[in-house]
Amino acid sequence: MTLAPPPAPTPDPSPATPAAASALIARQAIVNVHHAVIGYELFDRSQHAGAHTAASDVTLIFHALSHAGTEDLIGKLQIFVNCTHNSLSGGHLDLIQPDKVVLELPPIDSHDPGVIESRVPVLAALRERGFQLAFEPSVLDAAYAPWLPLADYIKFDLTAIAPADLRTLVRRAQALDSVEIIAEKVETAEQFEAAKTLGFGLFQGYWFARPSVVETKLVSPSQAATIELVNLVRRQASTAEIEQVLKKDAGLAFNLMRLINSSGFGLAREVTSFQHAVMILGLKKLFRWAALLMLASKNGSPPSVGSLAVVRGRLMELLVGDRLPPELRDNAFVAGIFSLLDVMLGMPMERAVTLLALPPEVVEALLHRTGPLGPYLQLTEACETGDDQVFRQAADTLGLSSQEVNWAHLQALAWSDGIPAE
Repeated sequence: MTLAPPPAPTPDPSPATPAAASALIARQAIVNVHHAVIGYELFDRSQHAGAHTAASDVTLIFHALSHAGTEDLIGKLQIFVNCTHNSLSGGHLDLIQPDKVVLELPPIDSHDPGVIESRVPVLAALRERGFQLAFEPSVLDAAYAPWLPLADYIKFDLTAIAPADLRTLVRRAQALDSVEIIAEKVETAEQFEAAKTLGFGLFQGYWFARPSVVETKLVSPSQAATIELVNLVRRQASTAEIEQVLKKDAGLAFNLMRLINSSGFGLAREVTSFQHAVMILGLKKLFRWAALLMLASKNGSPPSVGSLAVVRGRLMELLVGDRLPPELRDNAFVAGIFSLLDVMLGMPMERAVTLLALPPEVVEALLHRTGPLGPYLQLTEACETGDDQVFRQAADTLGLSSQEVNWAHLQALAWSDGIPAE
């Protein structure tokens, strides 16, 4: 006998009392020859900050733009953020308004010309959307010729390059009309004068300013309101319905208005209504934003749960590939990332799925491992548990070889953890 799922709890109509969350963000000024600040490089200095992860870039910027303190972290200036190449995939950068963001990218470890060339479409798409790109001097090597037209900045570490080599590299960089060069780790007046003589126009280092640490404050929304918002967006509810959810939770409303009115959005006028904010952000970005908030609230579950959910979502997305119609490919990520919903919410999955407006195919997969997405979720879980029998059965059902599955799993882990997968 199949039991009907328990009814979803009735949301508390009274405004929620938000809790404060915080993160430590360091910023270091980047200045011009007149010592005027043109931007800041941001660094995560929180205790939880460890290995560079795929989501850490967007989370760092999200904290900076949504900061609830009295001090504006970035004003109307540019943000420079270190990224990994794996952190550029997966669509999470859709949350960020690109106009004021410079993505600092390292070289490829292997220096393989084929791998270098394969990165061009992703980098070109980012620049087309409005992001600017900063590279290390290795971008001047012959192997990186495909990247050079995409460079907006080249950052030179003065402590890592011999003076003779520095002069040669600077001359090559100056031959590129669209590239600005930045001297970083400038620690003395003599280094500043020497760099200025070489032709540097932008500078970063202790001589100008040591990184200052700001404790960013975020107002945490209630979990019930965040779930209700995700539910409405998945149903493509009207702006008026979404506006009512925002009005019921001060934390949710505050975070959205802070984000939409931050300098990173670059709007000419301040947005003062929830309706206007929702219209500007759009349902797709609103869903990603709300999902990020929900995953960020630990609710007593281990920190690894959120990371594992992200890996599952990405692996499901990669396994499905072009094997299913586009709408099911989109739902594959949803099924993967919400496959640990019971753990995150501390309740049975049968009850957890009643709190969200999920597509039938996703519910089938989450509750019974059936439907078009069920075998993919079984295979995803088998990759974690090492259950060879389930792995082989699911892979055979889907017509996937173990090599294909293992490579997809490696890519998903790399995207989540920032480990190079080439």
